[in-house]
Formats: sequence, structure tokens, C-alpha cells
Amino acid sequence: MKRDISEFRGKVFDVAIIGGGIYGVTAAWDAALRGLRVALVEKGDFGGATSSNSLKIIHGGLRYLQHADFKRMRESIAERRILMHIAPHFVNPLPCVMPTYGHALKGKEVMSIALYLNDLVGYDRNGLADPGKFMPNGHLVTKDQMKQIVPGIEETNLNGGAVWYDCQVHNSERLLMSFLRSAVSRGAVAANYLEMTHFNIEDSRVKGIAVCDVLSGEKFDIAAKVVINNSGPWYNDIVSRLNGNSPVKKVQLSAAMNLVVRKKLFQKYAVGISSKRQFKDDDALINKGSRLFFVTPWKNWSLIGTTHVHHEGSIDDFNVTEADIQIFLDEMNAAYPPANLKREDVLYHYAGLLPMESENPKTGDVKLLKSFQIIDHATENGLEGLLSIISVKYTTARDVAEKTIDQACRKLQKELKSASRSTVLFGGQISHLEEYLYKEATRSKAGLSEATIAHLVQNYGSEYQRVVRYLEERKMMREPVSQESSVLKAEIIHAVREEMAMRLQDVIRRRTDLGNGAYPGDRITKNVGKVMQKELGWDKVQLEQEIDETRNLYSPKDLRS
Repeated sequence: MKRDISEFRGKVFDVAIIGGGIYGVTAAWDAALRGLRVALVEKGDFGGATSSNSLKIIHGGLRYLQHADFKRMRESIAERRILMHIAPHFVNPLPCVMPTYGHALKGKEVMSIALYLNDLVGYDRNGLADPGKFMPNGHLVTKDQMKQIVPGIEETNLNGGAVWYDCQVHNSERLLMSFLRSAVSRGAVAANYLEMTHFNIEDSRVKGIAVCDVLSGEKFDIAAKVVINNSGPWYNDIVSRLNGNSPVKKVQLSAAMNLVVRKKLFQKYAVGISSKRQFKDDDALINKGSRLFFVTPWKNWSLIGTTHVHHEGSIDDFNVTEADIQIFLDEMNAAYPPANLKREDVLYHYAGLLPMESENPKTGDVKLLKSFQIIDHATENGLEGLLSIISVKYTTARDVAEKTIDQACRKLQKELKSASRSTVLFGGQISHLEEYLYKEATRSKAGLSEATIAHLVQNYGSEYQRVVRYLEERKMMREPVSQESSVLKAEIIHAVREEMAMRLQDVIRRRTDLGNGAYPGDRITKNVGKVMQKELGWDKVQLEQEIDETRNLYSPKDLRS
């Protein structure tokens, strides 16, 4: 997969997609699978904005029971199963638990009914060939068992806990990359650091887009029969470029944040803990009165989320401050005092902007948009050839992509069915993950340890040999970037040559495991930078700039120099 902007020229694409987040790349994948000619542009790096803000949970929508929204539950449960099938090396079952208190809304009786309904709605959640993907029924645990799972939990009226199963994605950034590589392997043309500047409009029809290469400054047009705006929180900004044809209604945004902390608070379970702050959802049939913190064991750390506050101002200037992090920590410590989290425990903060419906002016509580929207601008404001997507969550991105391309096909007057729910992704040719890992470790001729092969398979799946082949190029390629890391230097070369990594932070933050949960440190960052310097021909000034910008990525805005 090469970054070659010449591939965009001299063609008329069926579909041009603006935005290389999870919604953009899944749309490109679905469209390319149908045989459409697809162009995808992203002004930054693929998955570098909102899509990076994730608790790594692929969830079946248990919380939708509060709204009796069985339709959304069915969609989420179906997508969870599909992702386990098409990306088996990334997505695996994860047990989750919530404490039960008393006999009211947070009690065993209500939660028992919720677990039953969750299993009933998800009756078809199993059936995959890999036994490792099996998701058991939900069940209740005793008070003593709950105290073992969550040591130090508030015991007043505690009478047990409710256990259910969702899924965890090992590396959401690489899952996104797998969708992208799948699309490109089917003929899609894609490039990062290629910014859409304006629409090309003729006779009330969008005929394509104008773009600017962020790296070279070169400008050119991309012709397309249908343009899909998958820009996420940049929706308002993108549609403002419609030469006076933009819709009147704007999307309000919520700033969402998750923390990575060095303490592994819970070993096996993702745990839901009620915040001490009161929260009322007016749409809920059953209102539990408080937001939920979800604490997920991930790698050697914990992921904690999610806070939401109304965001105003420039999207491009959005960032997390020290005050934001401290407020988060204070609320989490109040909800679960044994955590005793301090500022130095926070390794990284994920943040992104999501669409919201409204804000409570008294409390500041945010009411998020619950369902995605596909906006046809022919209906919205009389402009043919443009669809805009208002996206709400990572889990159902593929499903929304299928519905989006269905609509695009109707505009193109093409009857083409989607195959993305059953076609495995690039690297997903694995029927039984544990068996595959064992076979690859025992037959390996590359002299790699079992742990290294497991690491490579986790991140590249059945295509991990594409990384291994670089080991033959130079002896140093088989060396890890550092003694503390399992990432090989070969992975850096692979990222640059085959995955369009153009910036140091692309490799540190998104192409490898080096920094997707914590800053790897100056020494590792410099080592990676020097490898990329040789590949991309950076001079000393650019190398230092890349190192500084990567380091700053991990600091709140008000701490940056």
C-alpha cells in the first residue's frame, strides 16, 4: 500500500470519501468490495482524530435496555459477531461486571432481567468456528465474589454483581488499518495528508472535490459521481464549503475523554462503577441516576472512560488540559476510592469529539446523539451527489458503511450487494486463533521467539510474514526497538514502505504498539525517528521537529512549550 497521489488523476471515481477515520475506511472497504471505483482522502493520518478515542470495547449495547432500544442492540450484537469473524486476531470476548445494590434499579432482580433480555436479544451471538470466540450467558455473582473481583468496593447494600460478555479490540488503530488495507487491496485509491479544500459544484450537483497535498503543497481535483462526507466532527466545517448551499442546521459537539493509567485496577473483568455525580437521561425508561465509569484491563494498564462535556470553539484547536484530567481523576477516585489515582498514574489521555443532542444548562451534563444519520444533500438542501454521515460509535461503523454505500449505489443506479459482513479483512485468514499461533510458532524459520510471533500475529494477523520478510534485508531488522519493547525495527520499515507512515507519530502512535497507550520515552522515539529519517530522507531539523511533535502529543495543551 503506497502513497501515490498520481493515482487520483485522470479518473472519474464512482465514490470519493472525505475522511480516513473508522467510518471512512469501512465505507471505502464496502464500496471497493462491490467493485466501485473508490477514492479516499484524509487531511491528517488515518485514524488520527476521533477514531483514536476508544475504550477498545466492541459492545453489544446492554445499556440500550434503559431505552428499550432493541433495534440498536441487535445492530451492535450483530456487528460484534461480524468483527470477531472478519478480524479474529483483533477482537475477542471480554467479561464485564457491575455491582448490584439492594433491590431497586441497581439490584439483583432488575439486573437479572437485564441479563436475560441481553442474552435473548443476542441469541445468535455465537456460532463462530473458533471456540475462543464463544460468549457465555450473563449471570449473577455473590457479594463475596464481587468483593474479590473489585477489592474495596462500596459495601453498603452490596449484594452481588452482574456479569455479561462483550468484546475487546487489542489494537483499534491497527484494526482501522486492516480495513484500509483491505479496501486498497480491492482497488481503492487512498492517501493520508491530502486535505479536501472545496467541492467542485456544477448545476446544483457535486462533481468531485479539490484537494491539497499537505506534504508538498500540490493542488488538484478529484472527479467523482458521488462524494461521501465522513469527516466526523468536521462535518460543520466541510459543509460550510458548499458555496452557500450548506444546510442551516449545525451539529453540536461533545468532548469525550478516556484515560490510560499505569495501575491495572482489575485483572480479568471490565468493571462498571457508578459515578457519585447525579445524571438524568430524560429518554431512558429506566434511569439509574448516575453516569457509569467503565474500567477496562488493557495490556498492562487500565483504560477508564468516559467523560463528556459540551465543546465550543475551533475543532482543530481542541485539546485536553491539566484541569480536564484532574477533574476526571477526582470523579473516578470519588466513585472508587481504592483506585487512589494520582496525576503521575496517567500515562495518556485519549480524546475526541462526538455529536450531541443537547446540554443541561444547570448541570453541564451532555446528552449524546444516540443514532447515526445519513444526510442526502439532494433532500437536505437541493444539492445532488453528496452524502454526509453523522457517526456515533466505533462498533457499528461497518454497518453504517454498508447502509451508506447502499444509498450511494442507488444514486449511481447500480444494483450491487454488500459483502463486507462476511468477507474477512486483510490479515484475517485465521479460523482458530490459538491453533494458528501454536502452528506459526512451531514452524517458524525466522528464528523468532514464540512471544514475538504472538505479538506480530496480534497486530498483523495472517499477513505478519510481510513484516518478517524485512528481517532478511538487514540483520538489525530483527532487533526490538528497545529491550523494554516487543516491537521490531522491521515494523518501522514496514509501516513506512507499506502503510503510508509519513510522520514519526504515525509509527509511534498508530502503526505499532510503541505508543498507543503511553509515551515510549525519548530514547525509543529518537531510535524510531532515525530509522524513519533514513527511509524518508529527513534532514536533522525535520527529525528534531518530528521528535518534538511526537513528544508533545502525550502532554496536555497547557503543559506544552
